[in-house]
Amino acid sequence: MALSQNQYLTIMNSYDQIRRANHMEEHRRKEEIYAAIPEIRLIDEEIAHISVEKAKKMIFNKNVDERESLKAEIYDLSMEKINLLVIHHYPADYLDPLYQCASCKDTGYIGTEKCHCFKQQILDILYDQSNLKELIRKENFSAFQLDYYSAKRTADHPDSPRENMLRILEKSHQFIDTFEEHPGSNLLIYGNAGVGKTFLTNCIAAELLQKGKSVIYQTAYQFFDQLADYKFRREKENSDTLPFLLNCDLLIIDDLGTELNNAFINSQLFLCMNERMIHQKSTIISTNLSLEQINRSYTERISSRIIESYELLHIYGDDIRIKKAFSSLD
Repeated sequence: MALSQNQYLTIMNSYDQIRRANHMEEHRRKEEIYAAIPEIRLIDEEIAHISVEKAKKMIFNKNVDERESLKAEIYDLSMEKINLLVIHHYPADYLDPLYQCASCKDTGYIGTEKCHCFKQQILDILYDQSNLKELIRKENFSAFQLDYYSAKRTADHPDSPRENMLRILEKSHQFIDTFEEHPGSNLLIYGNAGVGKTFLTNCIAAELLQKGKSVIYQTAYQFFDQLADYKFRREKENSDTLPFLLNCDLLIIDDLGTELNNAFINSQLFLCMNERMIHQKSTIISTNLSLEQINRSYTERISSRIIESYELLHIYGDDIRIKKAFSSLD
């Protein structure tokens, strides 16, 4: 998702502030050095004088090219300045231009391409607006533990919970790896409480945020509450709510089914799912509901959209939270 105009201006204003602060510090250093080492002021005046004189020669005599001799003279004078700085116990680069990012010289761009520092600011914005910044520090693929899933098969399923989870992890990585090749791919992650659905969605979100994708995480309650706020109490503060929810690269709706269901919920859920599908934006929905319960709880349009357009990932096994609670007592 592209940055909003306000977000872009915020980043560019931050570069303006950095450049102004560095300019003030450069001026302060120059005044300090001029007071401590007056010879350096004279050298700077000499550099300015010869630059003007040689420029005049080239303007009035097109056959004269003074650029190389000017470079040589300025180099010699600059080395003299450095020697004076070192003799007086200053760093050799004390009067050099100051940059927070030397790559782009605090402009945000290298040519027409965004600098790595600009891209990092975009990532920071995406993390902040995702609602996941703190969660994914702990909940990511490197912290995923298959040991919580039993290797034993039961009569209820052809595969053990661990075999099933291994397959789901593989599909999750495929979803991430082909995110750009297959825009608009969707996942429904369902299963009983405590089997790791939210943890898995956070793992996926962490990977895509690292790739610079915009991800917004909302519990079902938060999601519908924000939509109601946008629809019934439109103000400047919430004017970006619907555009963000509809246009982010990945929208995660966690714990669908915990909200108080009604006609508004059904209409807004279908609107969001449908609009995102039209614009090829991906959505992940996690829920404790079975497919049959989804079919009973929501309109036929919603359940059919999910069956047709979402890859269904059914996680089963023991409640991991209970396992963790018991292991902490050992």
